[in-house]
Amino acid sequence: MSLNRKTKKELRKLQKQAANLWESQQVLVGQAGDVAREAGRQLGKYNHDHVVPAAKHSYERYAAPYVDRGVETGRKVLNGALVPAAGAVVGTALSVWDVANDQRHRISKGKGLGGFDADSFRKNAAKAGKKATKKLSVPQKKKGLGAGGVLAIIFGVAATAGVLYAAWQTLRADDELWVADDPLRAPDA
Repeated sequence: MSLNRKTKKELRKLQKQAANLWESQQVLVGQAGDVAREAGRQLGKYNHDHVVPAAKHSYERYAAPYVDRGVETGRKVLNGALVPAAGAVVGTALSVWDVANDQRHRISKGKGLGGFDADSFRKNAAKAGKKATKKLSVPQKKKGLGAGGVLAIIFGVAATAGVLYAAWQTLRADDELWVADDPLRAPDA
């Protein structure tokens, strides 16, 4: 099929317009990428300056007292009830072991069974119980990053990731709508 000169001229003009439009779209996509990068940088700065301090303040104000109270209660229960009981059990067991070893030693020396001294047994049991209680007890509160601090960091990171993901989804360019396979080649008319 042959085209007349007028139609060919109109087609060349249309092709030039399409090429100009294509170039302007490529420039626009580049500028949109620059805007998205700058928005990401600004979002990171905003997160650092506003979101993290607000999350930290909210944690310290609302969650930290309850976490600290729970940790302190657990420490009191452990140090006040469980450790002394375990210490007493371990101390008594060690004292019985010592008495049995002492009796075995006496028999091996040929001294016979001998007398059983309940007072020394009681003293040894109390001494071993105190020693075991000291070893089993949990030390008092340390300064530094504890469970609450770790939770605050986790919540802060999760919140930051959520904000960054939402911003990325909002500002990202849909590649199929904007960029062709060959960005330097103009469409054929």
